[in-house]
Amino acid sequence: MKKSTVLFSMILTFVLLFALGTTMSMAADTIKVGIVLPLTGKLAKFGEIENKSFLMALDEINAAGGVNGKKIELIIEDTTGKPDVGRSAIEKLIAQDKVVMVGGGYSSSVTWATVAVAQQNKVPFLVNTGSADKITEQGWEYIFRLNPPVSEYPGAFADFLQEVGKDIKTVAILHENSLFGQKGSKKFVKRCEALGLKVLMKEGYEAGAIDFKPLLVKVKADKPDLVYMISYIMDASMLMRQSKELNLTPTLFVGGAAGFTLPEFQKNAGSATEYVYSATLWTPSVPYPGAKEYYDKFFAKYNEPTEYHGAEAYAALYVIADALKRAKNLTRQDVRDALAKTDMMTAFGPVKFISYDKKTQQNKLPTFLVQWLDGKLETVWPKNVSTKKYVYPTPKWSER
Repeated sequence: MKKSTVLFSMILTFVLLFALGTTMSMAADTIKVGIVLPLTGKLAKFGEIENKSFLMALDEINAAGGVNGKKIELIIEDTTGKPDVGRSAIEKLIAQDKVVMVGGGYSSSVTWATVAVAQQNKVPFLVNTGSADKITEQGWEYIFRLNPPVSEYPGAFADFLQEVGKDIKTVAILHENSLFGQKGSKKFVKRCEALGLKVLMKEGYEAGAIDFKPLLVKVKADKPDLVYMISYIMDASMLMRQSKELNLTPTLFVGGAAGFTLPEFQKNAGSATEYVYSATLWTPSVPYPGAKEYYDKFFAKYNEPTEYHGAEAYAALYVIADALKRAKNLTRQDVRDALAKTDMMTAFGPVKFISYDKKTQQNKLPTFLVQWLDGKLETVWPKNVSTKKYVYPTPKWSER
């Protein structure tokens, strides 16, 4: 072999090794965290607000020094709102991207599929939105949840009924046939029984329906005092628009969070959203340090309002960063152990993972009640965090 060829080979090898070393060094300077969210599909609006909040928190954390001098690298995978896609996404994050832990988790059905994979592979997963109770009822060592389970969503609303809505006696429950809707509706039936309310009907529907009028005609015939709906954004909008068209006017329309708190609900359904109540897990007026600041920063950065889904994601990354800082080593087991010892305050509220009822590694928080008034989502209950006085009962459509 000619000397020139040998020299060229040596130089090429040196360059490749240097490049590889630089790549490995760069990789060593970041901590990979996986996030699973619905960025496309019917749940994309929820995924979008959470994605923006994750990225905003990421910029803040890394600008402040990251995790003990290392930056967090988020690898965000699109679940498209489908369990099988979500399962493939988390398998990629674990096997290919070698993430140290996973966060996110929007819909309950997708979250259920992904947390099972995380547990099987012993990868810590901090759920920040998926709310079916059973997610934290399996005794799984690697699964943690930031947000309250769906059974606790109506907590503030139940208090409101006992103090303000004492004349409410009968209920109609409408829910989409998803894990979230099915579990949430069953839990609300039990809540109604505890409050002494009579459930006249509990009807499920397929998500994405165009015509809810046959269902709403049945509701109107039963004349319930309260119509409680567990729906995502498009269905929530359509239910209220068609309720107005049918002149369905119970004493209260109440949403079980989800689609009833997004700004798009008001954009899609317009005046039909006025006076609609909804359970919620967070508002900018909650007495948590950084809550209002998060809202203001989000609005300034993206020129649009945010709500509880975004606050969950924003807080979740701070919880993840805190656990990474406290972990003995950046191994999945050590990060899991650090998560289990979390005790901190966030813009979403205090975070401490405890066991109660059948749940393990579950954060416990109060809930709130909001109402659409003059085209804006106002906090109306509890009184100490209200931004506006509630309107009760719901005015008839002809009297507005």
